[in-house]
Amino acid sequence: MRFSLLAIFLLLPPATAADKPNVLMIVGDDWGWTDFGFMGHPDIQTPHLDRLAKEGALFPNGYTPTSLCRASLASILTGQFAHQHRICCNDPPEGVARDAMLPFIKESPALPRLLQAAGYESFQTGKFWEGHHTNGGFTAGMTTKGRHGEEGLSIGRKTLDPIFEFVDKASKPWFVWYAPMMPHQPHDPPERLAKKYAKAGRDPRLAKYMAMCEWTDETVGVVLAGLDKRGLRKNLLILFVVDNGWVQSVGPPAKGDQFATRSKNTAYDAGVRTPMIVHWPGTTNAGKYADLTSTVDLAPTVLSAVGAQVPKTMSGVSLLDVASGKGPLKRDAVFGEIYVHTAVKLEDPRANLTHRWVREGDWKLIVPLKNEAKPELFNLKDDPHEKKNLAAEKPIEAKRLAKRIEDDWK
Repeated sequence: MRFSLLAIFLLLPPATAADKPNVLMIVGDDWGWTDFGFMGHPDIQTPHLDRLAKEGALFPNGYTPTSLCRASLASILTGQFAHQHRICCNDPPEGVARDAMLPFIKESPALPRLLQAAGYESFQTGKFWEGHHTNGGFTAGMTTKGRHGEEGLSIGRKTLDPIFEFVDKASKPWFVWYAPMMPHQPHDPPERLAKKYAKAGRDPRLAKYMAMCEWTDETVGVVLAGLDKRGLRKNLLILFVVDNGWVQSVGPPAKGDQFATRSKNTAYDAGVRTPMIVHWPGTTNAGKYADLTSTVDLAPTVLSAVGAQVPKTMSGVSLLDVASGKGPLKRDAVFGEIYVHTAVKLEDPRANLTHRWVREGDWKLIVPLKNEAKPELFNLKDDPHEKKNLAAEKPIEAKRLAKRIEDDWK
């Protein structure tokens, strides 16, 4: 007896909730792109993330479009650039209430809201700047008000119990947002780790930051061990990323010195570059992938994994195929934009814009829009820490990349 393909398809059982992966999104905070064992740091130890990077798909050339906490997190959640979701600052203009910024996340294609429509429960912990967790579509969460994440900031530093309490009660496939404010300041690691990294000749502030990196990795290990104990690792999609980079200032603390290091809230790689890991047993192909990736790719990746449609308003693309070894991304460049810390105008992203940038292959161009500063062109293969500006030596290359930025912005 012969069956048509349609008949065979109709005989197959429909996909069930058990077939859909649970999803864990791990978001580091203020963490330099070089400061991991799997990225080759000679001193900082991150064994749990090292294992994820070894067993999963590692993208060392990952980027956040905007190296400022709130805007960056919004891009992870929405798959959009800041000029699209309109969250282009950490704080509103003086005299404007924070609540005035909340409609932006409510009107966005926020991942938890789309997952809820796909039959998922979701849980917010840690960093979330957008008021009550339901504003982002989370079905449950720790944050109900305020800046940074308020109640949610106890996750990691003080407790991990809320995550386990959530997964133990979940009756549907789930999405957990684990975004501890770590290794973000205050750098107050456990004494055992502080002593481990304190060495003669090493600045005490740097030693504490390094200890914070390992402490953050330890919390990841505790979360994964707890899920493993519950038998929840077999069909678990794990994604790891950092909101923005960090270069630890040394010497006596000075007001604002975090912005004097060419890292956080700058367009340099020390600010916008972040390794990304995609780990899903039985699906992802272990290896290191050179593709240029962006944090706007994470939401489409999750949606593709759970069988949900990716909205056309998202700028990112799913990383699942390349992470499964099916070939490189059809992309040769990633783009970004830098905004002021405190908004000039909430409703006008351009008013808050300070820089645009692009990386194409090994070339990186930064175009400043304020103070008559000149563009900076770097060859990251020869100059990974962007010490030599080649814009004057390579004017044709600089002009070509500047046009790419302008065309992309339009």
